Amino acid sequence: MKEFNDSFGMIAKTFQGFETILADEISALGGRDILILNRAVKFNGDLKLLYKANHLLRTALRVIIPIDDFEVRNEDDLYKNVKKVNWNNYITPNKTLAVDSSINSSPFNHTNFVALKVKDAIVDRIREEHGSRPSIDTKSPDLMVNVHIFKNECTISLDSSGSSLHKRGYRQSQTDAPLNEVLAAGLILLTDWKADVDFYDPMCGSGTFTTEAFSIASGKPPRTEFKYGFMSWSNYEPELWKKVLRESKELIKPVKINFYASDISGKAVAVSKLNMRHPEMRKTVVISQEDFFNSEPKGDSGIIMLNPPYGERLKNQDIEKVYRDIGNKLKFDYHGFNAWILISSKQAEKSVGLKSNKKFSVLNGAIECKFCNFKLYSGSIKDRYAE
Repeated sequence: MKEFNDSFGMIAKTFQGFETILADEISALGGRDILILNRAVKFNGDLKLLYKANHLLRTALRVIIPIDDFEVRNEDDLYKNVKKVNWNNYITPNKTLAVDSSINSSPFNHTNFVALKVKDAIVDRIREEHGSRPSIDTKSPDLMVNVHIFKNECTISLDSSGSSLHKRGYRQSQTDAPLNEVLAAGLILLTDWKADVDFYDPMCGSGTFTTEAFSIASGKPPRTEFKYGFMSWSNYEPELWKKVLRESKELIKPVKINFYASDISGKAVAVSKLNMRHPEMRKTVVISQEDFFNSEPKGDSGIIMLNPPYGERLKNQDIEKVYRDIGNKLKFDYHGFNAWILISSKQAEKSVGLKSNKKFSVLNGAIECKFCNFKLYSGSIKDRYAE
């Protein structure tokens, strides 16, 4: 593979609303020339930073390296320009290949067609020069090529991550509609929580909020499985990777707070216990089966994060009543706490009955949500029964 220079361009992809958080993460790792894009952050760095970005960024979905860009008007333009790239720098006939594509307002209508055309151009170039061609492996390729077309601009990139970085490695089981790990980490980072107060996750589901919060509090890398796309590249440096691992372990620190994860569902509690099986988590994380509406806080302050059921998950239940009950429970029993709720509709947000202190727009899958903060100031018992 072509050797990268001491400094080269990279792009980390993320979810809508997390661009600034991701840029801060990249800056903390030593990224340079940082530029915030739509659902992505562009930056420069060296091979070590590439390894660190994949291993340590909590809000990145992928880290790609752009290698060429050009204008494209039709499929012939696409094929010819991709074929011009010297693919000998990146892949040999005995390696495997896959192509991923995304399209936004381009002359093309189908991502699969674009991916197929790019694949044809790459393998044709290699076959013409070597007499043989790389095989296709969509599950675990040696080289993943990313194609992005916006209007008439096409960018060809190498995907250094392999699998999506939301796949942390700790999830052994899940409940219905589990929260994406990158989404959970990004929401926690948006709260500006400093791991200085206890963390409450009273509708924990699969335990994603709590697991990501513990990782943040302890400084542990977000991923427990260390298989990345760059490890199949010919310029992979195992000793440099080992150095990144050693340095990342030095960032781990003792956790001095408690975590309380609970759910009304016994299945959810069982799943959470399986996912949070790490011995270090067992020391500070309390997992219990409990109805949030019958719960009591374990202390006088803390951060409480809620991802209530919504849409199809509520079935015939009254959305207004559920969120009104949540607001009342927080107001009456969790005063002194800092509450954050992921809310999927204006109706639900209004029903909470509390004035939000902060509000962020995020996407949970295809659902537009508001991530709302409610400061629950201490009140008197008289106020409680005046409602």
